[in-house]
Order: sequence, then structure tokens, then C-alpha cells
Amino acid sequence: VQLQASGGGVVQAGDSLILSCAYSGRTFRGYAMGWFRQAAGKEREFVAAINWSGSGTYYAESVKGRFTISRDNSENTASLQMNSLKPEDTAVYYCAASPFQRIVGREDEFASWGQGTEVTVSS
Repeated sequence: VQLQASGGGVVQAGDSLILSCAYSGRTFRGYAMGWFRQAAGKEREFVAAINWSGSGTYYAESVKGRFTISRDNSENTASLQMNSLKPEDTAVYYCAASPFQRIVGREDEFASWGQGTEVTVSS
């Protein structure tokens, strides 16, 4: 399984950004997809996840109502729509794949990780 995250950039507070994760390898439909982020000097934290069918989504409290995770099983991609961005959303964002379908948000639920894409939100 290989994951390629993209879409990061520098934006202003209140702006929107879409992150994408391209998946290659085993059957995409078998994996839940998730996004984590790591700010400078902080531990990596869970952001959002979606099960393989797209019927179940999971969010960290800090992003609920602002971020939306989705997936396109025909294109083998997962996306993270980020609205109303805040300076505290500044971090390197990582996509990950999990063989589990009900996600709690622990890193050990995810077996494969992509490289990060950096998001900077200026005030």
C-alpha cells in the first residue's frame, strides 16, 4: 500500500483548502482512510477518518463542523475539505489507511502512512 498526500499550502485564517490522498496497492475498498496532523513541537493527532464504504465518518472535536472527509473508491482517493481554517490548524497533515472499519482515532489503527503535506494558516 502506498499513499501520496497533496494539496497543502499557505492560506489565511478563514480560507479553505482541500487535501487529497492517492492510494495504490491492495484493494482500496478494503481500507478505511484517515487524516492525522502534527504541529511543530507537538505529537501527531487524529483529524478525521472514513470507512471503506463512506457510510461512517469520524472527526476530532477540534475540526467537527469545519472539515469534511470523503473518498472516491473509483479513483482510489480520499480527500479532506478544510473550511474556516484557523492558525491552530497549521501542521503537517498525513493520510493513512486502516484495515479496521470502525475508527477510534489511534495511530495504531492505521497500517500504512503517506508522506505529509504541510498546511500553514496565517492570522
